[in-house]
Amino acid sequence: MTAKRDRKNPKLLALLEEGTLNPAPGKIKDSKFRDGEFFDPHDIVQVKYEMLRRVSVENAPVTGATEQYGVSRPTYYQAKASFEEAGIAGLVPRKRGPQGPHKVQGKVLQFVHEEVVAGKPIRARQLAKQILKKFGVDIHPRTIERVVKKTLR
Repeated sequence: MTAKRDRKNPKLLALLEEGTLNPAPGKIKDSKFRDGEFFDPHDIVQVKYEMLRRVSVENAPVTGATEQYGVSRPTYYQAKASFEEAGIAGLVPRKRGPQGPHKVQGKVLQFVHEEVVAGKPIRARQLAKQILKKFGVDIHPRTIERVVKKTLR
């Protein structure tokens, strides 16, 4: 597929949106993913599942399977552990890093709640400066706006 067609392919757009687009589909050497229409090298969940199945059911060596599916051995073992823990859902890539406003908790959150007046505009930039001065925590004004919207409204 050409790059122009890739951007218009609804399945690729859906995989990208869901975070399951394989970043390196060209590394897949398994003929099922090259010749057929059912197996899609762009779908990382399908690729990982088939790799695990190949080792588990067909008793293929891990090294051979990782070469066929274009991943490292640590990636294989991580996928295996995730699959054993959560099934197919464990193969869906997770977002890395903190989930949510981890800096706006406890005393900082209480301070934000005290400073925000219901019905008045949020002064997020000013609040961010006050929080930095009072607590030594650097928070982006947009984060403050999101926290206020989520917790107070």
